[in-house]
Amino acid sequence: MSPQKTYWHLQKQGRIPSEYEITSSKLLFYTGEGFTGKRFELDVPLKSWYAQYQEASPLTCSSWEKFRDPRETTYTKYVDIELEKEIFVDNILQEIETTQYDTRLSGAWLYLLSRIFAPLRYPVHALQMVAAYVGQMAPGGRIAIAATLQMADEIRRTERMAYRVRQLQLASPGFAEDSQARWERDPLWQPLRKVIELLLVVYDWGESFVALNLVVKPLFDQLFMKHLGEVALREGDYLFGQILYSLREDCLWHQQWTQALMRMAMEDTPRNTDVIQGWVDKWYDLASPAISTFFPILTEKPDAERKRIGPKIPEEMAVFYAAYLESMCLRRAQ
Repeated sequence: MSPQKTYWHLQKQGRIPSEYEITSSKLLFYTGEGFTGKRFELDVPLKSWYAQYQEASPLTCSSWEKFRDPRETTYTKYVDIELEKEIFVDNILQEIETTQYDTRLSGAWLYLLSRIFAPLRYPVHALQMVAAYVGQMAPGGRIAIAATLQMADEIRRTERMAYRVRQLQLASPGFAEDSQARWERDPLWQPLRKVIELLLVVYDWGESFVALNLVVKPLFDQLFMKHLGEVALREGDYLFGQILYSLREDCLWHQQWTQALMRMAMEDTPRNTDVIQGWVDKWYDLASPAISTFFPILTEKPDAERKRIGPKIPEEMAVFYAAYLESMCLRRAQ
């Protein structure tokens, strides 16, 4: 009898497994794909929740263990990646403080930041909560890992935004003191707030994931991490634009692992295509008008003349989102 050279469930690969394969395979004990092959051992109240919103989800797969994060992110790898990003942002924030950078920002730009940047802390925190729920309800360990690390990215984004807001408050007393009121009552924010609050009460894990990572979040991230960053550069706020650039790098990984998961799910179970497309159509009809509310304020120069300066944000957003869906053989709702 030859000695066993690796974990039994990885032997069929015929090679030494990677760190990612070892730490992410058969991770969850309650999905039926763990080492016991069973779901919950005891009939506890939580069992019925998972039965309804995970096991009975219309989004199905012969084995969710087939999914692989393209980046093969383990906790160790995640810490190494984020360490470099955090050093980058820390240096920018330090430069802002040591050079009195904020005293050179225009009043019109500060007003725009108080209206559309400072309140972002509230929806980003909600995106973090939904990512945490997807991670909790995920039917596979690798999905749970990716969603949990996405949640950590959202915590990073919220913290960095809050820090930047506080810097601006120290330089300009009274800045963004009305952020919560704007989020709760400013007509500009109410369509998005409605979408976010509806998203928070989607319990089916599949619909929650699709609504978050295929609709609401990619549109939100593209508008506020990319296009707001470009507006910042045009307004001479170069360091803020660099901060958003760093935060957007996290968002791009979220899109990449989402694409990998959706392609795998549709290849494994072709009927998933109609299920996913139905959810995309439903949530795009809700999210698109909420996002487009911000187009006018971002496509005008924040000065007394309100002069049009032009990047065509609506057109660029439409091209981006159509390409994102097409990469998963999906289409945008008409």
